[in-house]
Amino acid sequence: MEITMLYYLIPSLIMFCCGVYGFITRRNMIAILISLELMLNSVDINFAVFNRFLFPGELEGMFFTLFAIGIAAAETALAIAIIINVFRVSEKIDVRDVNKMKF
Repeated sequence: MEITMLYYLIPSLIMFCCGVYGFITRRNMIAILISLELMLNSVDINFAVFNRFLFPGELEGMFFTLFAIGIAAAETALAIAIIINVFRVSEKIDVRDVNKMKF
């Protein structure tokens, strides 16, 4: 049995849809950040899969994936620092309670 591209794209699509649903419905900043990371990981899977099936001898998709993982790590560190500062000031991390960035 041959493994086709759909075996990778369907779970990636499910991950992306779960991330979008979590991003839209959650009000907790940490949950929103996790949903965003889920969407970014889904895109990374797509980069690797399309590279493997469309250009099997090339590594551009893998390099894009590694670059995206590095950017996601920096983005997560910055977002967690912002969330910690918001929590120190307002003692809540609910998005509805934060109405301005400068306290």
